[in-house]
Amino acid sequence: MIDMVEVKFPGLGINIDVNPIAFRIGNMPVYWYGILIAAALVLAVVLAVKQAKSLNFPEGLVYDTILVTIPCAIIGARAYFVACNWNTYSKDLKSIFDLRSGGLAIYGGVILVFLGVIVMCRVRKIPFRELADYGVVYLPLGQAIGRWGNFFNQECFGTTTTLPWGMTSSTVQQYLESQCPTLVSTMPVHPTFLYESLADLAIFFILLYVRKHSNIAFETACTYFALYGTARFFIEGMRTDSLYIGDTGIRTSQLLSLIFVVASLLYIAYARYKRMEKRPFPAKLYEEAGAGKSK
Repeated sequence: MIDMVEVKFPGLGINIDVNPIAFRIGNMPVYWYGILIAAALVLAVVLAVKQAKSLNFPEGLVYDTILVTIPCAIIGARAYFVACNWNTYSKDLKSIFDLRSGGLAIYGGVILVFLGVIVMCRVRKIPFRELADYGVVYLPLGQAIGRWGNFFNQECFGTTTTLPWGMTSSTVQQYLESQCPTLVSTMPVHPTFLYESLADLAIFFILLYVRKHSNIAFETACTYFALYGTARFFIEGMRTDSLYIGDTGIRTSQLLSLIFVVASLLYIAYARYKRMEKRPFPAKLYEEAGAGKSK
């Protein structure tokens, strides 16, 4: 059984006892990480369905998209992490499927989700960019909630800091001693999970505004990649557990973030110049959702 961990914020005078395990069903532990991911998914679906009617979006398509995104998110996140740590997993291939031991990367999940939705749209002859613009809004909301799983696990933190909100715990100290010998293990570290959670929440509200007011195809989705990419680029630079491209010293997520930011801004500029407006969804989608034909 994993012991309770006391998490301290010395500069704020706050101490919190946390345990990555929320409860047990028999001998099987149920982790806060999983609960938070599930809660984020449920909230995203509820909001997406609730807002569909007011935005003239086929409600039934929300459920169809979820059936594609859930497996793609899990497989993509795991595949990305395994690929970046292949030297470790190649020695024990069975461990690739041991998700309960951790090892998921957000970017991998995001990439495969988009690829999966593209395939679905091709098969059903649905305009992908409009679907992406509607659904991408809920992605940073889910990330904002899910990042708190890192807090309960005491992972994904940054380098040491003297800022008042610096965080420390026995788990943090043990990690710094074994993985970051150049850092003073007794010093507080940047709670980078918190930085990203707050950034994701801000992005969520910005995307709500962009989706409502933009008529440019894929602009909302590109705004997500531009904003999240910018936030992740700087936050990733603080982290002590980054994935690297081989022995190059280049952080994989920083490189991807930079690519996403540049590509997204270029697309937005080009789309606005060409006035690439959104297209309506096929009327049959509204009929299937019981909302009547589109206007």
